[in-house]
Amino acid sequence: MESDVVETIGTDAGTARVTWHRSAKARLVLAVSHGAGGGIEARDLRALAEVLPSHGVSVALVEQPWRVAGKKMAPAPRTLDVGWRGLWPALERQGLPVVSAGRSAGARVACRTAVELGAAAVLALSFPLHPPGRPEKSRAAELLGAGVPTLVVQGGNDPFGKPEEFPPGPYELIEVPWADHGFAVPKRARPGQEEALRIVTDGVARWAASLG
Repeated sequence: MESDVVETIGTDAGTARVTWHRSAKARLVLAVSHGAGGGIEARDLRALAEVLPSHGVSVALVEQPWRVAGKKMAPAPRTLDVGWRGLWPALERQGLPVVSAGRSAGARVACRTAVELGAAAVLALSFPLHPPGRPEKSRAAELLGAGVPTLVVQGGNDPFGKPEEFPPGPYELIEVPWADHGFAVPKRARPGQEEALRIVTDGVARWAASLG
């Protein structure tokens, strides 16, 4: 997989970085950020960047300022939101609807800011419904308050929230059987790792095709 352009963007939270994987016939831009414990090399983000351009979706893999600066820990949610707001104009520059997306902490940012930024929709990968072992500390309000068409893709064994723990709401949910928070599946699991990622990419491509 080859990236088209790597762009650095100044924000009030520091310098962000966007790696573009453009579609020749783009209808949408999917702007997707990483979680608090990793970067854009996450298996699901790389798979989406590889597959979606052939479905008319340009993918912008976004590295938040803290990650670009080489820090190991993400800042407070408010600071994450500041970074996302600051790079949004560059995402809109293509003149296409922008889907706000992220994995884990990035999914929370996408949900919190979607209406404010005018996002066409939200893709929440591995939404951290609660800290592991702490279901009483629910973040469901962020997801339920996204205010735009929303797709959640969740691993069946995600310790941050299994699919059956999610409350009813105005969103679609795709389960990836056996998968953990990073969409890794046990070696003996069926579906295997390749098929698990295909569930992610096929589901997102189908949903994206339904937008607008």
